[in-house]
Amino acid sequence: MLARCYLRASTDEQDAARARDDLERFAAERGLPVASWYVENESGSKLARPELFRLLGDSKPGDVLLIEQVDRLSRLNETDWKRLRAELDSRSVRVVALDLPTSWTLAAPADEFTGRMFGAVNAMMLDVLAAVARKDYDDRRRRQAQGIAKAKAGGRYRGRPEDAERNAAIIKMLKAGQTWATIVMATGASRSTLARLVKRA
Repeated sequence: MLARCYLRASTDEQDAARARDDLERFAAERGLPVASWYVENESGSKLARPELFRLLGDSKPGDVLLIEQVDRLSRLNETDWKRLRAELDSRSVRVVALDLPTSWTLAAPADEFTGRMFGAVNAMMLDVLAAVARKDYDDRRRRQAQGIAKAKAGGRYRGRPEDAERNAAIIKMLKAGQTWATIVMATGASRSTLARLVKRA
């Protein structure tokens, strides 16, 4: 059994690796070897996340997908969450989240009965927390839209300022022929940002 640690933040401005120390400590306390780290800046509301699916592709049956919170794995709508759950189940990957104590038993060997019992409890709790995470996402989006509409009506809305210095550096790296993977690692920018900037390069 190996841990594959997944770290995600929604925007380029956020530090996706912020929780690394907590995950390392959790794994060390349980003698759980960490096979690899998967870090990306992508929205949890999107199913298409390169690092998440690289993790799934690397995983062996019984491996642990270790996350800080369930919302780091999913803010997906119900349809996409079911697709992700099916992918996890088909690969026999165990989801262990620091904010879900019922999942912690899955980070240690157990007999068949105990494993199945806690697996069932954990699956139910994952569904609940994934639904809560999606509701939180929808609520924040609605409040944001209301705030923008109000600001526009008052002539105060100008949108989020662009990080011109970082984007200029990315364009320079693109022109120099650097790979997207290298640029993402060096700058923390998302692939969607690179796709937008490559049109300027």
